Amino acid sequence: MKWKIVENYEELSAEAARLVAMQVKKKPDSVLGLATGSTPVGMYKELARMYRVENLDFSRITTFNLDEYVGLSVDHPQSYHVFMQEHFFRHVNLLPEHTHIPSGDASDLATECTRYEQAIKAAGGIDVQILGIGGNGHIGFNEPGSAADSRTRVVQLAQRTIEDNARFFSSIEEVPTAAVSMGIQTILEARKIVLLASGESKAEAVHRMLEGEPTAEVPASLLQQHPDVVVIMDRSAASRLSAECKETEHARL
Repeated sequence: MKWKIVENYEELSAEAARLVAMQVKKKPDSVLGLATGSTPVGMYKELARMYRVENLDFSRITTFNLDEYVGLSVDHPQSYHVFMQEHFFRHVNLLPEHTHIPSGDASDLATECTRYEQAIKAAGGIDVQILGIGGNGHIGFNEPGSAADSRTRVVQLAQRTIEDNARFFSSIEEVPTAAVSMGIQTILEARKIVLLASGESKAEAVHRMLEGEPTAEVPASLLQQHPDVVVIMDRSAASRLSAECKETEHARL
């Protein structure tokens, strides 16, 4: 794993967007794995600016999102379908038929999970997967205890995740308790992974991801098994790393 510590969220967003833009320019028909939540919002904003100002072309790009809440329709205000439209899709020239998000309100969720895995495979696999990290170390909605060989499936959300996401809803009672999520193995099959971490609330999870042993109890630590992972974090998220770990950061990614 490689990692880079930047001063703040703005620098994190710019660095993440730079890496994605490099991939888009290098391979204009790339397949990108995308994340939601508050952390990648700045990256999406910068990519939209690059499209407007620098003519960064997404017309041949295909995207697959990590997850979606079970029970929310595609037009629900807190669905990840709406999130992606608001923060990224409608601001660039991605073709709607090239964007993929699991259906959380499918009549047969097991079939939907299988279909999603097959769609990723049919697209040739994911070139670059963007990830955030939960305070409990989850990636996607792969909560502590998720199997390393897991694939897209319905997962029950941990209480901490529900509490963390309550800020996006009117009340904690409205937060869905389950989601469709890519599995750990699905994520590990991406050719490159870029994980973003911002804020002190992620510091312990970042420490355990980078300096702990790989364990299903910290799903992000299983990324140590992948040959090409880049972690971009701000100083707050890096605050619990050892001095040795901070000193061995990779300034050039």
